Amino acid sequence: MGSHQQEPWLLENGKPRVLTKETRHGRSAHRMSSTSLRKKSSRTLVSKVPCATLRNFLSNLQEVILGTKLSILIPAIPAAIVAECFGFGRPWIFILSLLGLTPLAERVSFITEQVAFYTGPTVGGLLNATCGNVTELIIAVFALSSNKIAVVKYSLLGSILSNLLLVLGTSLLCGGIANVGVEQKYDRRQADVNSLMLLLGLLCYLLPMLFKYSGASAALTVDPSLHLSRASSIVMLIAYVVYIVFQLWTHRELFEEEDDGKDGEDGSEEQAVIGLWSGIAWLVGMTVFIAVLSEYVVDTIEDASDSWGLSVSFLSIILLPIVGNAAEHAGAIIFAFKNKLDISLGVALGSATQIAMFVVPLCVIVAWIMGINMDMNFNLLETGSLALAIIVTGFTLQDGTSHYMKGLVLLLCYIVIGACFFVQRTPFNNQADVTNITLKPATNAVLSA
Repeated sequence: MGSHQQEPWLLENGKPRVLTKETRHGRSAHRMSSTSLRKKSSRTLVSKVPCATLRNFLSNLQEVILGTKLSILIPAIPAAIVAECFGFGRPWIFILSLLGLTPLAERVSFITEQVAFYTGPTVGGLLNATCGNVTELIIAVFALSSNKIAVVKYSLLGSILSNLLLVLGTSLLCGGIANVGVEQKYDRRQADVNSLMLLLGLLCYLLPMLFKYSGASAALTVDPSLHLSRASSIVMLIAYVVYIVFQLWTHRELFEEEDDGKDGEDGSEEQAVIGLWSGIAWLVGMTVFIAVLSEYVVDTIEDASDSWGLSVSFLSIILLPIVGNAAEHAGAIIFAFKNKLDISLGVALGSATQIAMFVVPLCVIVAWIMGINMDMNFNLLETGSLALAIIVTGFTLQDGTSHYMKGLVLLLCYIVIGACFFVQRTPFNNQADVTNITLKPATNAVLSA
């Protein structure tokens, strides 16, 4: 931290707050992966400011804004706001908002870890469980408020696919190439638990889609499918709560990520750099900016689609997850280079599980409260892609070892799926149209057989 005197809000019993054995013991893979993107800032100039309040503010500003390797993207945040206020081109607002969301997502992870210094590992783990995918959740809420149900489904499906195939595949590929002469091993038990949760989620996605094929007319199964989706969402949320208890309390050792107690770039113990209430205030502020940029993304995605000649499904499934979660993805790949695959797997599988079992069913419940009929029918092509992604990932992780060929296969699967949605041209007027386009040909074929 430097030789200057520590601020009182960063002290505990007169000593700097550091990651204790218990706190480090409970660090999640998400929080550890984002550590690799941070950089230490010198406080030499800030420490010379005589006013304590101003010194505290400047210190916080320096750590939050400049304390990341993604700080080069932070100007995209005010640029997006200015572009919206002055009526710039809608595609420019879309891409600037996406770029601005990248450092915001990483900074939320950093701030939740800072808060965990004061709240302990359990509360810190709960914060990570709720804030880990806050960007996807806020985008989904704004899309629901605009009645863009298909955007919600596509963006969340894309996040799951990108974590299972792109992030995990790139991590295993890069890790295998960087450690080609070393046998790479990881703990299968965590992967098994996440795979089971993903299979449960897949069942809940499959049934509403297959339910539509069970009746003589798709229109007769709309309401039952909606009721089934809402009931399944409640079951999934209950399962996720039990999963959190399993992860943070009863079987915590399966999800522990050890990093030899050295977290800083120079091998020193990581210390708290902002106070508790400052961290909470920054967390609220970051959430507000994420909400603003998410609203811009939802409002401009169709304009960007028309301008670039790309389908909304491709932008939602491929582009949104890649750019929005770039910081988390980069962290996973960096740890794979260091032959720390347990952390990389924890990031990819943990994030996919969180979206599949928490964010998606929560969106269904929120839509229910808002009076919007959102079910969990992702349509045949999308659900099939998800099913194959989960199955391929399960086979890839079954033996507890890794090499670059496994990563290459996962990455190629993602490229093929991305190409599929790139060439797809589905009318995007409303959810009913999307459903009918997918179901009518198959239903008519079944009835005529």
